[in-house]
Amino acid sequence: MKQTVLFILMMLFTLTVFSQNERKFIRKGNEIYEEAVKDTTRIDTSKFSLAETEYRKALNKKPGNEKWEFNLADALYKQMRFEEAEQKFAELHKKLETPEEKARALHNLGNSQLMQQKIDESIESYKNALRKNPDDIETKYNLAYAQMLKKKQQQQQKQQQQNQDQNKKQNKDQQQQNQDNQNQQQNQDQQQNQQNQQNRDQNQQQKQKQQQNKISRQDAEQLLQALQNDERDIQKKVKKEKAAKARQSNVEKEW
Repeated sequence: MKQTVLFILMMLFTLTVFSQNERKFIRKGNEIYEEAVKDTTRIDTSKFSLAETEYRKALNKKPGNEKWEFNLADALYKQMRFEEAEQKFAELHKKLETPEEKARALHNLGNSQLMQQKIDESIESYKNALRKNPDDIETKYNLAYAQMLKKKQQQQQKQQQQNQDQNKKQNKDQQQQNQDNQNQQQNQDQQQNQQNQQNRDQNQQQKQKQQQNKISRQDAEQLLQALQNDERDIQKKVKKEKAAKARQSNVEKEW
C-alpha cells in the first residue's frame, strides 16, 4: 500500500516537473515575443524565430494545446512566413471552441491571406470572423481595407482591359492602314509596269518601223542601178522619137 502511494506521488511529481518545463518554454517564448513587439521601428524576425523555437519545445512536450499553437502561428506571421501562418490559423479556428477565439483565429487568417495578396480569401475570412464577433472594430477596419483593395484591383483590371482593347484597335487600324498603303503601292507599281510595258512596246514598234524603212547598201545600189537603167531606156526612147520626127519632116519637104 505504501509502495502504491509512493508511486502515485512520484508520478504526480514527474507530471508537475514536466508541466513546469512546458510552461517555462511558453513563458520564455512570450517574453521574447513581447520584447520583439515593443520595437516599433523594425520587425526583428530573429527574436520572433527564437520565440517560435520555445513554443515548439513546449508543443513537443504537450502537443495539441490550442493556445500555444496560436502563439506559434503568431510567431510565424511576425516572421512574414504568411503561408505557414495561414495554414496554422485555418486549422486553429476549427479547433477553438468559443466564438471569440474562433473570431481571433479567423481575423489572423484573413491577415495572413491579405499579406499574400489573396484578397478574395481574406475578405471571406474577415466576414466569417465578424459573424463570430460582430463588434470587432479591428476586423471591420481590415475588411473595409481589403474591400478597398479589391475595388482598386477591379479598376486596374478594367483599365488594363481598356488599354488592351485600345491597343488592339490601334493595331488593327495600323494593319488596315498598312494594307491600304500596300495595296496602293501595288496599284502604283502595276500602273508603272503597264506604262513601262507600253513604252517598251512603242520603242519596239518604232525600231521595227525604222528597220522596215531602212534600206540596206546593196538594196540601195540595186535601186539606183535600176533607176539609171530606166533613165537610159527613157533617153533612148526619146532619141528614137526625135529621129522619127526628123525623118518625117524631111520626107514631107522633098515631096
